[in-house]
Amino acid sequence: MDVSQLTPDEVVYWEWGFFKLNATIVFTWVVMGVMLMVAHLIARRLTASTDVPRGQNVLEVILEYMSDEIEEISGGDRPGRYLPFIGTIFLFIAVANLLTIVPGYVPPTASLSTTAALAGAAFLAVPAYAILRDGLRPYLRNYIEPTPIMLPFNLLADLSRTVALAVRLFGNAMSGAKIAAILIAVIPFLFPVLFKALGLLTGFVQAYIFAVLAMVYIASGMSVTEKPRGRARPHDRSERRID
Repeated sequence: MDVSQLTPDEVVYWEWGFFKLNATIVFTWVVMGVMLMVAHLIARRLTASTDVPRGQNVLEVILEYMSDEIEEISGGDRPGRYLPFIGTIFLFIAVANLLTIVPGYVPPTASLSTTAALAGAAFLAVPAYAILRDGLRPYLRNYIEPTPIMLPFNLLADLSRTVALAVRLFGNAMSGAKIAAILIAVIPFLFPVLFKALGLLTGFVQAYIFAVLAMVYIASGMSVTEKPRGRARPHDRSERRID
């Protein structure tokens, strides 16, 4: 991508009427294709024996780590309920950033449309998980607590954190891609290689932060619908044992 172009949305490969096939769409398909291919290669060799393939071993370590993180953030709730969504977001962002080692590739997360879509999915997941667990009425009630005056402020809080998720990931991915392109054009030797290696590390950090924040928002949406538990009734001390 030319350094004069801000995002991969500006790189158009094919256009027909209102439809534009830009680099964001193409590279998003590339990421999904790589993920599907790797998943197929690992899934066809899954085994329950002691001789575990290397790919399955790596996958189990990743899943176990994400399950532990989700369980800790959710306060002990079942991680299997959230793992498909949070895990998919994490792996998509991680793979999208990892592929930056391929020449000519631009991560789709460098496009605000992609990050906005990911943040929008997290935004919709918050009420979805809360409503599935506790119902619609308890979830809607938290928007007017402690007073109905708080309704617009609570709505604004939900929208603002969604925008923050999208802009944070977009800014990090876009700036990393631009700086790498500039360095390769100016100093096409050792330093860009080191910067690429650092970019891979920060790419995984970005994926981790986005997934953790998404889970934090989901957990906060679940906690506001929880009903306070009543205090257990003490045993009647007046009862005495009759011999």
